[in-house]
Amino acid sequence: MNEALYTGSARYYAAGRLPYPARIAEVLRDGLGLDGRGRLLDVGCGPGTVTLLLAPLFAGAVGVDADPGMIAEARRSGADGVEWRQLRAEELPAGLGTFRVATFAQSFHWMDRPLVARRVRGMLDPGGAWVHVDTKTHFSAPGDGPLPHPEPPREAIDALVKRYLGPVRRAGTGLLPQGTPSGEAEVMRAAGYTGPEVLPVGGGAVHVRSVDEVVASVFSLSWSAPHLFGERVAEFERDLRALLRSASPPGRFAERSHDVSLIVWRP
Repeated sequence: MNEALYTGSARYYAAGRLPYPARIAEVLRDGLGLDGRGRLLDVGCGPGTVTLLLAPLFAGAVGVDADPGMIAEARRSGADGVEWRQLRAEELPAGLGTFRVATFAQSFHWMDRPLVARRVRGMLDPGGAWVHVDTKTHFSAPGDGPLPHPEPPREAIDALVKRYLGPVRRAGTGLLPQGTPSGEAEVMRAAGYTGPEVLPVGGGAVHVRSVDEVVASVFSLSWSAPHLFGERVAEFERDLRALLRSASPPGRFAERSHDVSLIVWRP
């Protein structure tokens, strides 16, 4: 995982991304028969959003992320029983020991997937599980029924980003013209896992968003992280805020959360 993917994004992440439903913890507990024992490993934990949601289900938890800013934000939570480590997923097992559950939430696609899958497999306790938290939290889901405010104008925002950064999607210090890779099932089976079992969580909650939160959502993305704009970051933010005020003069937007599923793989 490239440490530069989210440089400068950490302080925007929690406010910018749509929240995960708290029901994730209940579904994971019931689906895996968790009883408070064992440890959780959250790989690519960001500022600890999912780690903190699930940590109460375990005797201990470790969140790892390559980005020092993300780990700094996570440590500000002051959560008991959670250890935060700055390291790349490819550096695992890193002497961390074994775990009842390893979770990946919107992170696995950034990694050397065959390598990480194999290494994490060796870190799972007997009967342990790999869990992919499958959803999207960086834009609104389609849905029936009206919203109380307009949705953020994502197409216009993307066009503004391209005006500043060029037409090819950026990612860290490189380019990502074809997007992120797919084919996770093939990777997991080749690494010695069986499954998957799908545990549906649900979604569809409506969230009212301020201009500041939508700006934060843009800066929380790998392809529009603050460092990519260099000396023009303030200029970009000024244009972005003007675009948002034009789309909603009262400065209020609404977004609907995507459905969430827990994809469970077992060694």
